[in-house]
Amino acid sequence: MSRQAVPGLPTRHPIGSLLPALYADDDLAQRLTAGLDTVLAPVFATLDSLPAYFDPRLAPADFVDWLAAWVGMDTAPRGPDDLRRATVLRALELYRWRGTRRGIADRLRLTLGVGVRITDCGGASWSASSRAPLAPAPSRELLVRVWPDRVAAVDEAAVRTVVAASCPVHLGWRVEVLTGPPTVDAGPEGSR
Repeated sequence: MSRQAVPGLPTRHPIGSLLPALYADDDLAQRLTAGLDTVLAPVFATLDSLPAYFDPRLAPADFVDWLAAWVGMDTAPRGPDDLRRATVLRALELYRWRGTRRGIADRLRLTLGVGVRITDCGGASWSASSRAPLAPAPSRELLVRVWPDRVAAVDEAAVRTVVAASCPVHLGWRVEVLTGPPTVDAGPEGSR
């Protein structure tokens, strides 16, 4: 999709044919309207394809960044085009899961193209008997392990930015950058 003047782009509605019969044979009027047709043809072509500009799968690359800002999603400006488009397309789903382990992992995968394994602190305990001693307090820290998956190298600063924006404020977090996937499974989210 181009928003530049395309040489020889025909117009679907030439202005010269819409003029009254008096101007149909007037050479000056026909040349003037042909010039206007040349100027307006890219405008009409853009307006005819306007819905495609709002679909992240079809929009030009610079419009994808604009759409990302419009829906409040940060995308990696130098990241792969398919990841940027998928991030904007799934913005509502990412907001729905924001602050959860799944939401953080999905946001990292889509925004940065990294593999993710998150170890949660847990934090739920109970006792079947009354007057039982209280369980020790959980660590309240997420361990976020990332490794290159769809990208050549992991940008640790970008990972930290995404985790800081996605992690609940009452939890601390730590990021570890690995060279490949860890060998020990960290739970149900670990294999995603």
